[in-house]
Amino acid sequence: MYTPPQKILERYADVFVNFALNSGKGIKKGEVVHLICYEAAKPLYAEIKKKILFAGGHVISDYRPDSGDRFPFDRDFFLHAKPHQLKFFPRTYARGLVNQLDHSIFILSEVDLHELEGIPPKKIMQRGLAWKPYMNWRREKENAGKYTWTLGLYGTEAMAKEAGMSLKEYWEQIIRACFLDKKNPIAEWKKVYKKIEDTRLKLNALKIDKLHLEGHDADLWINLGPKRKWVGGSGRNIPSFELFTSPDWRGTTGWIRFNQPLYRYGMLIEGVELWFKDGRVVKSKARKNEKVLREMIATKNADKMGEYSLTDKRFSRITRFMAETLFDENMGGPQGNTHLALGSAYHDCYIGNPGEMSPKDWEDMGFNDSSVHTDIVSTAPRTVTATLQDGKEKVIYKNGMFRV
Repeated sequence: MYTPPQKILERYADVFVNFALNSGKGIKKGEVVHLICYEAAKPLYAEIKKKILFAGGHVISDYRPDSGDRFPFDRDFFLHAKPHQLKFFPRTYARGLVNQLDHSIFILSEVDLHELEGIPPKKIMQRGLAWKPYMNWRREKENAGKYTWTLGLYGTEAMAKEAGMSLKEYWEQIIRACFLDKKNPIAEWKKVYKKIEDTRLKLNALKIDKLHLEGHDADLWINLGPKRKWVGGSGRNIPSFELFTSPDWRGTTGWIRFNQPLYRYGMLIEGVELWFKDGRVVKSKARKNEKVLREMIATKNADKMGEYSLTDKRFSRITRFMAETLFDENMGGPQGNTHLALGSAYHDCYIGNPGEMSPKDWEDMGFNDSSVHTDIVSTAPRTVTATLQDGKEKVIYKNGMFRV
């Protein structure tokens, strides 16, 4: 079993604690970090915990057993849980946790990417709906500028196998993507984020009204809506090379096909196609696990767009399919990549103070709200043309690169 060298784990942990959190600034003395990690990622968990302590922070440890293989804890829950158990939400515990924490780090480390195959998808969606208040509370705290989060990946044999690599090859992708092959990964991240920031500022200066996404497998119109901005390079997700926005869901029309598999809800969904009319998904298809896709879309407001994203191949160091959305939505490759998310929007894409907005304000502006946020990725050739507020048109993305 391959385990990354100690210096790699130390650098990785340093990036999470002293860069990714607090929007690129790292944690401050006395701040509380909720650290969620599974057994498979124990070596990284140990290093992250030490980095938090060295920085003067406090750890709320959420260390979980792996689910799958010999001990399918998640599968057993969905197989045996009654309706009242699916809907159970530990309100007092969750409210107290959100009140206490300043940041959270979640490390992904799947040991069975197909654990929930055959489980009725409606059960899985019900569980997500039950935990919606927790998501809302975290978002309110984030909007007030009092909370940040990040996601990361610890490679496992199961993930490497799914991606067609040895575990060592899989980790080589992680190491390269996260600049862990450099002596000072944080300095490297700051360099690439400066490039992303330069592009982001140029995009926002264009005053875009709507986007037209074209390709051999796409013809989609997206209305950005008022007071929107492009966001990226904030430390949310390691790695992250994308620039994204949360459009007014009501203006999405057309169709799109995705050439990348979607691993979601303990299942593999392949060959996703979506048709939009007046902002809603009116038709959907998938070659595999179509029932799961449709049940997800049937969840409240999951038939609307919450995010649209583009990755410039010049920024990304990810060169191979990783069977994990965190990496695959940031892949470079010959044509870069584009992805959209069905479900919940990101409030940090609002020009203004999100802490001053009410739920009704978000609704009126077309920022979607849902218990679902599912990113679906394509690396097919895309040309994205912006119609500006003055009526002019400009190609902003082609051949995997921004043109601004």
